[in-house]
Amino acid sequence: MPLTEQLQAKPDHGYVFTTQWPVRTSDMNEAEVLGADSVARYLQEAGALHLSDGEALADHQFWIARRTVIDIIEPISWPDTVTVSRWCSALSNRWCDMRVRIEGENGGLVETVGFWININIETRGIGRMSDHVIERLSTTADDTRLRWTPSIREPMPPESDRTFQIRRTDTDRFGHVTNAIYWQMVAEVYPEVAELISRPHRLVVEFDTPIMVGEEVHITTAPIETGVLIWISVDGESRSHASITELPD
Repeated sequence: MPLTEQLQAKPDHGYVFTTQWPVRTSDMNEAEVLGADSVARYLQEAGALHLSDGEALADHQFWIARRTVIDIIEPISWPDTVTVSRWCSALSNRWCDMRVRIEGENGGLVETVGFWININIETRGIGRMSDHVIERLSTTADDTRLRWTPSIREPMPPESDRTFQIRRTDTDRFGHVTNAIYWQMVAEVYPEVAELISRPHRLVVEFDTPIMVGEEVHITTAPIETGVLIWISVDGESRSHASITELPD
């Protein structure tokens, strides 16, 4: 998915899962709006609820996010209740693009898409989705032969001395740093693009190699015409790529 590609509109047919919950004070960032790390947690919760609703949670509990795109179109503030809609926009038999729309009752709109890989917990490798899940997800998917294509290909510049402290509570059952923490790393770059994030903008994280607790994490940036590129690295090796850019027209 190029950084300038429009996200798929919400379909008027097929299996679209919808739920609601209140926005909590702990979801707010320093600007008192829903932070990207909280959006990432919302995506995780919506995914679990969606799997349960689709009678797929028992044998599809474990997924890895390869990429997440978050479009902040209108910030969501507290107090509010959000409607979260989730559907599949593309898939193969082992991974899928899952669209999530988050709408505030009092205003606010966040559009997202995530490339999720199904994991076989026994082998800890990529696993095939069941025919039942593929059939349900296909009802809203335009593409049923989804392939992975990176959005960010630029090589990392010399590693910055800016670091980010990882805590043991930041990791999951595999010992990997959780998705939400990467968005906290991206937020460290916000002061460099303060004017850009004051208007609609797009955030992207592509996860390459897991980060483990105890590793020293560095954040390196480089400006581009539409915003900034970000590399999250350990010992000079890029572990994830990210970007903060203008929202595509």
